[in-house]
Amino acid sequence: VASSLLSGLSGYVDIGLVLLWIEILLYLFPPVPYRAEEITIPADVTPERVPTHIVDYSEAEQTDEQLSSEISKANVICIVYAVNNKNNPINHLQPFSLSSPYRVPVILVGNKSDLVEHSSMETILPVMNQYTEIETCVECSAKNLKNISELFYYAQKAVLHPTGPLYCPEEKRPACIKALTRIFKVSDLDNDGILNDNELNFFQRTCFNAPLASQALEDVKNVVRKNVIDGVCDNGLTLKGFLFLHTLFIQRGRHETTWTVLRRFGYDDDLELHQDYLFPLTLKIPPDCTTELNHNAYLFLQSVFDKHDKDRDCALSPEELKDLFDVFPYMPWGLDVNNTVCTNDEGWITYQGYLSQWTLTTYLDVQRCLEYLGYLGYSIISEQESQAAAITVTRDKKIDLQKKQTQRSVFRCNVFGDSGSGKSGFLQAFLGRNLTHMSYYAISTAYVYGQEKYLLLHEVFPDFDVLSDADMACDIVCLVYDASNPHSFEYCARVFKQYFMDTKTPCMMIAAKSDLQETKQLYSLTPLEFCRKHKMPPPQAFTCNTAGAPCKDIYTKLTTMAMHPWVVGHSVVLGPMSNLNIPQL
Repeated sequence: VASSLLSGLSGYVDIGLVLLWIEILLYLFPPVPYRAEEITIPADVTPERVPTHIVDYSEAEQTDEQLSSEISKANVICIVYAVNNKNNPINHLQPFSLSSPYRVPVILVGNKSDLVEHSSMETILPVMNQYTEIETCVECSAKNLKNISELFYYAQKAVLHPTGPLYCPEEKRPACIKALTRIFKVSDLDNDGILNDNELNFFQRTCFNAPLASQALEDVKNVVRKNVIDGVCDNGLTLKGFLFLHTLFIQRGRHETTWTVLRRFGYDDDLELHQDYLFPLTLKIPPDCTTELNHNAYLFLQSVFDKHDKDRDCALSPEELKDLFDVFPYMPWGLDVNNTVCTNDEGWITYQGYLSQWTLTTYLDVQRCLEYLGYLGYSIISEQESQAAAITVTRDKKIDLQKKQTQRSVFRCNVFGDSGSGKSGFLQAFLGRNLTHMSYYAISTAYVYGQEKYLLLHEVFPDFDVLSDADMACDIVCLVYDASNPHSFEYCARVFKQYFMDTKTPCMMIAAKSDLQETKQLYSLTPLEFCRKHKMPPPQAFTCNTAGAPCKDIYTKLTTMAMHPWVVGHSVVLGPMSNLNIPQL
């Protein structure tokens, strides 16, 4: 018996390398060479339109090490045995392929079916049940070319739409269940635990570019009703029914249906969300530009909020927030988020706080924002090419200065001050809170001439040696000193003169703790004289020690200065807002 290994070798599209392990007698075609020439099956003659490169292996000419090397390169192995051989060689082949560490999918091919009147399936079934790597078994004949094309079809299908990651008779694959569960929840647009007809049709169009006819939709639900308790509820498909349908597809050999769904929702062959899906490469951010969410992205995020705000109180309880992020592999927001954005009296993130946190993430870490939007299914639900469609890259700030106008919606204010000066209180007062909360960021909205803008406050650590570029790159600087501490102002004066005096960044002095007795500052100039000398607005008195919520007028002033640096600069003394004489954009 001559045995040979036919292996496929390809650096082409998707299928990669194909390894065919064939043990076959070719008495009808003597002489048979030990090893055949390499063969390439072009893409246009295969059902999957994928080129397949095949390399032959001969046990007579090559070593076990070479065999192992070929297996390590392979994406699929076809073990071909002679069905008329009573001493089935399949047992001889098992140690080399089925027990290999590479977990390569295997197709069993019973050749010479023209020489026998019976099927070998009864003999092969125990082997198939023993090894989950085996995708299927095909009987064929090289003499009359029976099922030869099917052999390569199944080989390609085993690579492109493998069964192993999805299902095995002994257990449901947890990774597959997890992925399909996320897909169900993303597709459940109203979060009622049921895919209604509209949601099912949207899902069908998304994955297969065609809606289901009404009768076909009813037929699907009837199949689920007959086989699964609680698979259909209120004439909609439940998660239990959705998972059953995919189990049925897989059991009936329609793996490609489930794989089409998985890949449409961003999953790779290991049932992990593909990096290209989570982090699209189309987004480029030039220097001096920032990133913001566009209108469509905010509409999507609003719909996600509404979907999970079940009690309609315009805030997300811990349970609702957990439900929202259930489609994530981890909880993306920690308790610090509650101190960074607006919350209600219960400490729950409000609708405004929710949008603010998304705005903050987009501004500070746009790649993280893209990842989060990917988990939520933004590109699918919004029918966009990728999450990058949710992002607006703003114009270079230098151009804004030249044209004396901006279309940006998010402005960053870096807050400087010595230890104990009142910086943290200044940040929390923006959110309507007191010092029981602590965070180095605070973000909320401010209205300037009827336009809603986001102001991002960032508290900079006071004990820096050299100010980083990130801490310099802001739209406005806030210098906070304790009006009751005679040594506090000197720090602000030093920071301004060292880093911001010669820049075009607007600056404002904040005289914090103004509810306490004001003390003369031990500096060569008073704070007011210093501001006049450097053409800054006069110091703004501020305290967060109030019976009610602190006044937010000062944050509106900061946002206005950040929006119009060409008008305010360091030269305008900030009085009533009407005195700025800034043209409305």
